[in-house]
Amino acid sequence: MVSVSTNIHSLVVALALTMESNFDPDLIDAVFKLVWSKKAIEREKNDDGETSKAEERAGTSKKNRPTSANSNAVKLSCELLKIFVTEAVQRAATIAEAEGGSKIEATHLERILPQLLLDF
Repeated sequence: MVSVSTNIHSLVVALALTMESNFDPDLIDAVFKLVWSKKAIEREKNDDGETSKAEERAGTSKKNRPTSANSNAVKLSCELLKIFVTEAVQRAATIAEAEGGSKIEATHLERILPQLLLDF
């Protein structure tokens, strides 16, 4: 009979090795653009309507410049997210195994998250 912890670990390793699907670059690009537009709105609210003299001379105020990401940068961000999620699942599976659980719970992810964020 195979132990539960071996099953979890095998499943996580198989998932990591066969994970062919990537994050959709268009989705990641849309998320970036959403965050950038929210930041621009916050800047406008915090701005007193005054632009810096350097921006006026150059004619390139932050309000007028569209923000975009290079397609290679978006692809790289997708790969980083895939690695991050895979690592999170593997670490959570290790915690679940140590506790003798048969599945990964939210508490396992909560326990590994601080160190995971520091490592990345």
